[in-house]
Amino acid sequence: MGKMNRKPSGNSLIRLGIVIVSLLFQVGWLLLLAIELTNYSAWISMATTVLSVLMVLRLYSQQTNVAMKISWIMLILAFPVMGLGMYLLFVILGDPGVGKRMRKMHISMSKRFCQDPAVQERLEQVDLSAANQCRYLWNAGGWPVYENTQVDYYSEAVQAFEVMKRELEKAESFIFMEYFIVEDGSSFRELEEILIRKAKQGVEVRLLYDDIGSIGYVNMFFAKRLNDQGIQCHPFNPALPVLNLFLNHRDHRKVTVIDGKVGFTGGYNLADAYFDRTHPYGKWKDTGLRLEGEAVRSLTAIFLEIWGVIRKDEENIGQYLDIIHRVPGRGFVQPFADNPLGPDRTTEDVYLNLTSQANKTLYFMTPYLIITDEMSRALGLAARRGVDVRIITPGVPDKKTVFALTRTYYVGLVRQGVRIYEYAPGFCHAKECICDGKIATVGTSNLDYRSLYHHFENNVLLTGCEAVDAVAADFEAMFPQCREVTEAYKTGKHGVLHTWQYLLRLFAPLM
Repeated sequence: MGKMNRKPSGNSLIRLGIVIVSLLFQVGWLLLLAIELTNYSAWISMATTVLSVLMVLRLYSQQTNVAMKISWIMLILAFPVMGLGMYLLFVILGDPGVGKRMRKMHISMSKRFCQDPAVQERLEQVDLSAANQCRYLWNAGGWPVYENTQVDYYSEAVQAFEVMKRELEKAESFIFMEYFIVEDGSSFRELEEILIRKAKQGVEVRLLYDDIGSIGYVNMFFAKRLNDQGIQCHPFNPALPVLNLFLNHRDHRKVTVIDGKVGFTGGYNLADAYFDRTHPYGKWKDTGLRLEGEAVRSLTAIFLEIWGVIRKDEENIGQYLDIIHRVPGRGFVQPFADNPLGPDRTTEDVYLNLTSQANKTLYFMTPYLIITDEMSRALGLAARRGVDVRIITPGVPDKKTVFALTRTYYVGLVRQGVRIYEYAPGFCHAKECICDGKIATVGTSNLDYRSLYHHFENNVLLTGCEAVDAVAADFEAMFPQCREVTEAYKTGKHGVLHTWQYLLRLFAPLM
């Protein structure tokens, strides 16, 4: 397929170049030191060996995924200097206060949330398995399940985008927006005009974007330009050459909240490709949700959680969280967030729970399929007990190495009875799951280590809503557009992994 039509601005390329050069400089400096200190090679070798063993022991004792431990341990023991350097860069280095501030914000917000026992009881009467899933999210993260919320599902991101623009025009009090990628292109310029106009009308407008996620899409003056127009704009976890270049713990969330009454989320970012204005990888498939009602409170909390980490100052969050807006809506809605700083892998646990409770059908849609052994085993067990388990991945990849790694997981899954489909028209970026046609999740979490273990994410769990039927219909509409590759990976040449693919799998948890 052709390249992206959009040309990155000169400043964004310069900024990206500065970061890359700074990283290379740091690596080169370490190599130069190693060369200059050859006279002390014995002592250096002993020191790196001791440090490597200590780091391996530290890794071994951590409560994290076994595959991640093995990957880091092998890298550190095989290449002590490089392995230790990468572990520092990707895992340890960063602002040590982020976790502390996030816990403080979460505690502060949780005081304003409670689970209505009547709602939980009504859900138990409708679907006990769904109620248990919701109870897990409340116990693990303090995310309540709501009624009195209307949910609209959009099978194409451009549909959600057009509705979102119309809702933004209605804003009277505040607008909160948080996205992994913001591209200074035609789509965002349309939003920017609305946001500037609303700010001049006295509406409080806040925008968060991930600095690494947006580094090739906005220049270094982007935030200042918006702030000068009355929009409070901040990058999350900014990449600072030499001082801070760690690449994990990115803000992969996608949230818009309007007056605490209407909210949007889904897989799409604020960039032209997501709305099919450019076609870098064929047809771009993405989905979104519009929420109106009580459940928007949790989307507001998800935004304020990161905002409190960024700004570090105290504010009266009650003015945003104490808004109660009820609208008629069928079913139960539970927005929730995940973060890499706590002990729970909330989204993976939700996926595992849905997989274990499936009786008839279990469908996933994900752009990347790089899963833990636990997830692979759960999917295989579901298939072998007779559940129709299907996974849709892209037909045209955006990252060829990651796609090659994704395909290495097909073999083990299809041999257990899982069916794999590749979206033939292009790139499938949607992240969703539906179990037995009754309970669904839509949000930002891919089926990969990066989303489930390294990033800040958000999703919505839906039970008994009209939107669940819409998700089911979207899956059924997509299967005929896909190539089913199940048999090709069950037998024949695709069923045999090559040496380079084994190496990819070895370091999959780090990608």
